[in-house]
Amino acid sequence: MSSVSEPAGADEVKVTPTSEEVEDDEQEKLFENARKQVEFYFADSNLPFDKFMWTLHTANPEHWVPVKTVSSFKRMRDYAVRGDEFILRALRGSTELEVDEAGENVRRRTEVAPPKGQFERSVYAKGFGDEEPGMQEKLEEFFEKYGNTNAVRMRRMDGNKEFKGSVFVEFTDASSVDAFLNADPKPSWNGEELLTMTKEAYCNMKIKEKGLTGKAAELRKEKINRKGFNAFREMENDSKGKSNGKAKEKPEVYLEFMGTKIRVYDDDGAGYVKEEDVPFVKGATLLFTGCGGDANFTEMKAPLRERFARVPYIQFSKGDDYGLVGFDKALTEDEIAYVKDNLKTVNEKEVEWTIPDGNRSEEEERAFQIDRAAFAARSALSRSQIRKGPSSRGGRGGGRGRGRGRGGRPTGGRRETDKAKSNAGEQDGSKPASEEQADKKRKRAVEPDGGPDVGIRGATVPTISATKKAKTDEP
Repeated sequence: MSSVSEPAGADEVKVTPTSEEVEDDEQEKLFENARKQVEFYFADSNLPFDKFMWTLHTANPEHWVPVKTVSSFKRMRDYAVRGDEFILRALRGSTELEVDEAGENVRRRTEVAPPKGQFERSVYAKGFGDEEPGMQEKLEEFFEKYGNTNAVRMRRMDGNKEFKGSVFVEFTDASSVDAFLNADPKPSWNGEELLTMTKEAYCNMKIKEKGLTGKAAELRKEKINRKGFNAFREMENDSKGKSNGKAKEKPEVYLEFMGTKIRVYDDDGAGYVKEEDVPFVKGATLLFTGCGGDANFTEMKAPLRERFARVPYIQFSKGDDYGLVGFDKALTEDEIAYVKDNLKTVNEKEVEWTIPDGNRSEEEERAFQIDRAAFAARSALSRSQIRKGPSSRGGRGGGRGRGRGRGGRPTGGRRETDKAKSNAGEQDGSKPASEEQADKKRKRAVEPDGGPDVGIRGATVPTISATKKAKTDEP
């Protein structure tokens, strides 16, 4: 009796997903990524240590933050271009965040709490080479292979903010730290084995190299552990000052911006302006494309100084093929022609100069001007503190310097996020435009021109879709 056998694998039916199912999966993945990015901005591991985000968080008594502001951050660029509804749908799926009924603001569902065990859950890794476009995203994907992460912070040189080739990574749990440090084979980047250790081991190594002991060693460890802004520390210092009777009335600070004087508000040393106070001047922005991913701000400003009384404000993210230049008034045809004739190349590459046009571009130009005003507010307040003398914060020997972040912004000195003359801005350090004396209070007027606190996340270059012709190298 002969038997008939079924062909191998006859009971295994392969189902090929339809193109609609693939698109749905990709769309859901985008929603998830956008949601996770915003959740990171508001997380305990970032919010109280990100000065700009903390300013946004505390500017409203109920801690609402405008969705449009969050959408303007550099890491949200790929999602923001998909429209407001895309962002809102992503946020409404969050269990950690909530959106108001009008769909205009977002906030945490819980109170901010000091994160526990950050130091113990953090590692140091070195050997990533030079920075390249999309480096932050690539690093995050790399470490996610070993466990969930709260933050991957690229370490940068003081001054020029050049990437050191090393990172501090905070994992969500200790088991992920063990998985990374005990991985076999050892973690490598571009075929080269990385130098890895716990963050504590790194601190001890540096302390030993410098021969520090006692209090000096403790201070060094604390500095490495959390360099820059710390909302909990600021609140503690503020509380101590008040208890010692040191609390003083803060002077009013004003900002002259685009021909209008607006008030700068002080939130624990972080200057900010109200968006509704910022005037909109159409036609005061030029977009350049074709720079090949880099730009030298000093070279760009040299010819502009010859024509414009106030040095224009330049925004550019390293790796992008475009940037924005903001002026203090609407440009005439002659002034536009001057820029085109005298700045034909950027980064030794011929660039195209265009004027933002269309409704969407007008919105983006206004967002750019709001970012400029926000930066100017930080500079104005910082300068007013410096002028107070050695006894005030920020003065010579006063104990506060510029300290990240993606990031963030997007206020004041930062980590990732201030990045002087780096990913999203420049340095210039020009002086305030005017000083006024009234009611025995100093009222300062300044215009953003690439001062010392540039590089905040919120001041990244908006995408001007109506005129942008070149593709960017970095998402």
